[in-house]
Amino acid sequence: MLPALVRKTWRDDRRALAGWAAGVAAFTVIYTSFYRRFQGAAEMKQDALPKGMLDFLGIADMLSAAGYLQATVFSLIGPLLLLMCAITLTARTIARPEEDGGMELLLVNPVSRRAFAGQRLAATGTAVTAVAAVPWVLLMVIVPAVGMQIPLSRVSAAAFGLVALVWCFTGIAFLVGAATGGRGMVLAVTGAIALATYLANAVSGMAGAWGWLRWLSPFHYFIGTDPLHTGWHPAELLVLVAAGAATTVAGVVLFDRRDIGV
Repeated sequence: MLPALVRKTWRDDRRALAGWAAGVAAFTVIYTSFYRRFQGAAEMKQDALPKGMLDFLGIADMLSAAGYLQATVFSLIGPLLLLMCAITLTARTIARPEEDGGMELLLVNPVSRRAFAGQRLAATGTAVTAVAAVPWVLLMVIVPAVGMQIPLSRVSAAAFGLVALVWCFTGIAFLVGAATGGRGMVLAVTGAIALATYLANAVSGMAGAWGWLRWLSPFHYFIGTDPLHTGWHPAELLVLVAAGAATTVAGVVLFDRRDIGV
């Protein structure tokens, strides 16, 4: 039997989850289904984009199946959608009930603060993971169906990297919410970190003098290893998982110690 707080969190967020899952699924299906049509004019479209723009987006080419998937699903819009989902849903775990004055009702459950935070995050983390896995599941079907010549193991490596990236920022969002109790702070701070680290990774690929910035960016550990061409990189993926776990633990500890506004 699942804890009551887990069931309540899923019940409260069910409409948002359905909407996010449908949106991510539609995005994945639409973009990958255009692969055959895109191939006819791929070279022309790639030549139309400045090389600096391609480098900024981390797109090596748009002619191969791997390059097309990276340019459409894994480069910018896909991660952006999933991070928006993760951040907004994670803001509901601690910050929303505290701001809305409902924290007192939730804390009357016969559990410790740490158990409360853990159950709320477990529910949200499971839901966010399910949404983040939607592209992975769909690509396993669509890639061979549309004739993309790319091993599914490499697609899985990139898709798992996307899930790990979401875990990383879910942990960051939870930490900010647990430390501040403000939903606006969660959205602003986590969004700013996501933007700054994305730009850091992009700039590091364009200017050699700034190459060290990549090591500070979760996006480097997600896509900087070029998994669609090179496959799995467990060490880099472990960095994302470890970052998500560390920020989650820190958030639970801070929430347990902080004066809660009710």
